[in-house]
Amino acid sequence: MKLISTPIHASGVPTPIKAIPISPANTPNSIKFLIGGTAGMTATLFVHPMEVVKNRMQMSGEGGGVREYKTTFHASRAIHRSGGLSGIYAGLSAGLFRTATYTTARLGIYQVLLEHFRQPDGRPPRFFVNLLLGVASGGLGSFIGTPAEVALIRMTLDERLPMTERRNYAHVFDALVRITREEGVFKLWRGGIPTITRAMIANAAQMPTYSQAKQALISTGLMQQGFPLHAVASLIAAFVTTAFSLPVDIIKTRYQNMKVIQGKPEYTGIFVSYYLLIFYVKIY
Repeated sequence: MKLISTPIHASGVPTPIKAIPISPANTPNSIKFLIGGTAGMTATLFVHPMEVVKNRMQMSGEGGGVREYKTTFHASRAIHRSGGLSGIYAGLSAGLFRTATYTTARLGIYQVLLEHFRQPDGRPPRFFVNLLLGVASGGLGSFIGTPAEVALIRMTLDERLPMTERRNYAHVFDALVRITREEGVFKLWRGGIPTITRAMIANAAQMPTYSQAKQALISTGLMQQGFPLHAVASLIAAFVTTAFSLPVDIIKTRYQNMKVIQGKPEYTGIFVSYYLLIFYVKIY
């Protein structure tokens, strides 16, 4: 806020001081990326236990075996009972590193693309173009975050393995170094295709669903602009996004965690993982 006064009148009484608002400077993109990454990492501290439960349940019944967990609450209790707080937060460092790499990269790439494809009058690009930008930024961001994703999957599932087969990574950087040394640098991107596919599906489903949900809630008179509207629309978008991306997410989890037995991997490719998943769904 800038204060400006007019000249003093002949009577010697100054005119009232007028406050002229000045538009705040635009926030630099680097600060936006930092804020987005920090917010994502903070959220990870709260949602990571659900990530552990999700990964364990996705591996439950693998290969036609007996399902270990019946429900989410059953899995949560069982994991906490066997591993305590450290068990329910297994792989937290990998979860934080994945968020720091994937979220920051996705936001950064999207912002750069958004500025490049703005319309001549400064308006955002059309909906379909904006949708493609979200898909592209999600795919590229997930490619950057795949090594952290591989470490996260292995660290959250390590307790399932027999003691002699556990990897026992100390933290995410220990996992990345050991994977590179023991299996080769390209194994850091194992399951990269389903990881990228999941991210692209999630972004494609999330963006239009969120916008349409908001519009529907307003047009029907159920809600008005405000935080509750954004919260409800976000929950709807999250449900739809999960429903569309979950099959690919299960394939990704199993493929990235597979073991090599006597020189032969459990799955020879992601399509084999897909057919095994379909077989699993039909049985259960």
